[in-house]
Amino acid sequence: MHRIFLLFLALVLPLIAENAPSDIYRSVLRIEVATQVPDYGTPWNAGNFSGGIGTGFLIGKNRILTNAHVVSNARRLLITVHGSPTKYPARVKHVAHDCDLAMLEVEDFADFEEFPTFELGGVPKLESEVRVIGYPIGGNRLSVTRGVVSRIDFQAYSHSRVDSHLAVQIDAAINPGNSGGPVVQDDKVVGVAFQGLRKADNTGYMIPTPVIRRFLKDIDDGTYDHYADLGVNEFPLHNPAMRTALGLADDGLGVLVSSVIPTSSSDGVLEPGDVLMALDGHPVDSAGMVDIEGEKVNLNEVVERKFAGDKVAVRYRRGGAWHDVEVTLKPLPWSRMYAVRYEKQPRYIVFAGLVFQPLDTNLFATSKFTDVTVRRLYTDYVPKGLFQKHEDIVILTRVESDPVTSQIAGYAGYAVEKINGVEVASMKQAYELLHPEDPPEFYVIELMGANRPVVIPSSEVEAANERVSNNYGIARMFNLEE
Repeated sequence: MHRIFLLFLALVLPLIAENAPSDIYRSVLRIEVATQVPDYGTPWNAGNFSGGIGTGFLIGKNRILTNAHVVSNARRLLITVHGSPTKYPARVKHVAHDCDLAMLEVEDFADFEEFPTFELGGVPKLESEVRVIGYPIGGNRLSVTRGVVSRIDFQAYSHSRVDSHLAVQIDAAINPGNSGGPVVQDDKVVGVAFQGLRKADNTGYMIPTPVIRRFLKDIDDGTYDHYADLGVNEFPLHNPAMRTALGLADDGLGVLVSSVIPTSSSDGVLEPGDVLMALDGHPVDSAGMVDIEGEKVNLNEVVERKFAGDKVAVRYRRGGAWHDVEVTLKPLPWSRMYAVRYEKQPRYIVFAGLVFQPLDTNLFATSKFTDVTVRRLYTDYVPKGLFQKHEDIVILTRVESDPVTSQIAGYAGYAVEKINGVEVASMKQAYELLHPEDPPEFYVIELMGANRPVVIPSSEVEAANERVSNNYGIARMFNLEE
């Protein structure tokens, strides 16, 4: 009997060890990141250096999944394996800032060849338990916590400040360092830990597998192409009087199309005032929700799972009549105006002490513009289609002290309307107007909302540029490339 028991242990224990949770922990990796954040206040400077810790995990050969915000603006990446002091240099292979996911690879995968890899599962059910694995603050070793799925919803992703996708809320804190780590259920990954809620205790969010699978499919061809967009804004139809005025039944279905973004997928198909009733056969309720796989989610989730060039079947009502059409989806690149930019160098022009920059969210957050016109241009850029006329909204952001600029310091923070009578539509055009082959006697720069133009004598520009360059340490007087 004793020999049989020993034989049993000899056969079974290796199998247990092979599938033990500690074995898969080797594939949960600590990521050390050194970053350099661009300086939009003084764009000619290199920017500030800092660092951080995150988590990633193996999903295939030299495929390490993590969050985009873990590796944003990275200058150096080092990977550490659980229980090992060795640091492995790594690099970003793909990054998707709009859904906060990134794929890394180590420079030499030889030491990782025998590591197990994680498989993706489905969306966990409400009240089911999950494990969060990572390297949060509070220690250097691997941490494992448990939580319960408390909500499945369409949520804002804080990394870009503008994008919203499906997210799963759990009652386990997601602390700095946890980001990018796997959330596991039944030995399969059901999400990537990515953000917490500062105003609540033990509340964290994970990116669920539908978003992860879409990211992985998108990068199959070697590039990331971003999300497609339906291009409409909708308004809920709860009000009985409004429903009656629109000829709708009191059945809790349909949302009002409040606006259609110019050049978007729906431009020329849908109109403000239409009532959106269904997408791909999913009825849209009066709160703008649809039922997908037994869960009520925002109607945009139907579009979320598609790619540019795919079609979505749209049913809507207009003037009391039913319409069924197919909308071909495409991205709306101009909407990135409202997203935080990463891995991009600030564009700027320094001209006789005047500093010009294109308006975007990075600049808006840095400069805190108070001019009403600038704030309106920022707000209306996409909804009102200003991008069709203006590739860039050019702003006079700084006026550096110099004899030439001594009387115009108060004009910083205004949008540029014209240079020498020509309407300015881009940074490149602004540079060309300020550096013509045949310079005018005066450069006249008209600013939106200013009570007079800025006038710079052409004869003083060269000397002013030299003084400003020396006084403020500006090695390069312009950068037009991101």
